[in-house]
Amino acid sequence: MANSRKSKSGSIFRKAESVLREQIKAGAHLTAGLSGGVDSVVLLDLLDQLSAQMQFSLSAIHVNHGISGNADKWSEFCLDLCRSRSIPLTIATLKISREPGDSLEALARDERYRVFGELKTDYVVLAQHLDDQAETLLLQLLRGAGVKGLGAMPVVRNLAIEVKTQLVTSRSLPRILRPMLEVSRREIEDYAREHALKWITDESNDNLSFDRNLLRHEFFPLLEKRFPSYRTTFLRASRHMAEASTLLDELAEADGNACLVQGKLHVEDLRKLSFPRAKNLLRYTLVQQGAILPSTTRLEEILRQLLCSRQDAKLNISFGNAEVRCFQGVVHVRHIDEQRALGSRSREWELAWHGEKRLVIDELGGTLEFIPRKGAGISLRKLSENPVTIRPRQGGERLRPDQKRPRRSVKNLLREASLPPWERETLPLIFSGNQLVCVPGMGVDCAFQAVAEEPGLMVEWQANK
Repeated sequence: MANSRKSKSGSIFRKAESVLREQIKAGAHLTAGLSGGVDSVVLLDLLDQLSAQMQFSLSAIHVNHGISGNADKWSEFCLDLCRSRSIPLTIATLKISREPGDSLEALARDERYRVFGELKTDYVVLAQHLDDQAETLLLQLLRGAGVKGLGAMPVVRNLAIEVKTQLVTSRSLPRILRPMLEVSRREIEDYAREHALKWITDESNDNLSFDRNLLRHEFFPLLEKRFPSYRTTFLRASRHMAEASTLLDELAEADGNACLVQGKLHVEDLRKLSFPRAKNLLRYTLVQQGAILPSTTRLEEILRQLLCSRQDAKLNISFGNAEVRCFQGVVHVRHIDEQRALGSRSREWELAWHGEKRLVIDELGGTLEFIPRKGAGISLRKLSENPVTIRPRQGGERLRPDQKRPRRSVKNLLREASLPPWERETLPLIFSGNQLVCVPGMGVDCAFQAVAEEPGLMVEWQANK
């Protein structure tokens, strides 16, 4: 370790150590992303040296994408490397399904981050470096990205932000940590040679049909002749963009205080903003709802349709993994895959309730909560007289939640409650025998309402977001 500090490439060690000391605490579990290439091998070497000194546990994850014919050999190399250092290694083998027009690089990245999300660790440590920052900035510029896309990769970030698709999990996700972002590729290669490290070379790195490789082998060597410090200059520009992106998010949060009610945009309030601010707020809201953002042109068209929509308009716009609907002037963001899954399920089902406080209903995509409450909700005494079941709406059901009014159809009650049509179809109904007892959010039938001081149950329905 002392040699690392005194060597010519010791600056890498010091930079990595500085980042780790700033970000992690003793006892943390770090998992190195190990591809077998020189970048990740150097990262593993640095973490291996620092783990005992800084008292964190270390493991590694190798993702076999199955794209190259040499993929299995790379897995074996990583296995041997970790075995020689007594570092636990997990190998995840992927089968990537690619549709025409899909980016293989993007698909592989998304699958890789999905694997990271399944790890039981505090940090997934990646070997991205200064040259990666420069390449990413230029690629994003060529794609016409906004300030968020042009922002520098942060040293540490929540994994959920890195994943385009929603991650549904009951536990906290690991964080992504990048301790070598201010280290150049040349410094990494010098370190590897100086410490006699071995690594594998991915033959696809020389394939100029990949945009990143073209920049790396053709464009940046030429740029360096005229602008030798372009890497740090690009990093500084990216950080300016990241700051601007943060400010735009803060502006969206401030605007959202006036336009958002229970997380949903109100079109009338959206109209009070300038078009750029309204677009910024819509973009921010879509991201918060886990939607894959449409192109700028598409986003602007969605916003125009929303701003021009009437109060009674039933707007429905699909893009990526989501759709935007407008009902009574309120914007709803829904995930298409989840809705398709719900639509394909049979409506002929029935669940028995045996006193559970919480009942997950996969058929409707949500959870029923049963909350004990004295003198309110459903009478436990009356409810226990017959078997209790949960069923979907079939049509023709009737309920009398108000003693002063006659029994009415559930259909009319839902319509009067201004519930969006798609939410009406995913409400669970609670029966005692063949008698409808409760429609969550609509009320309890008079015959089953708890009286003063009587043990009762309040029922709440939470649909998956």
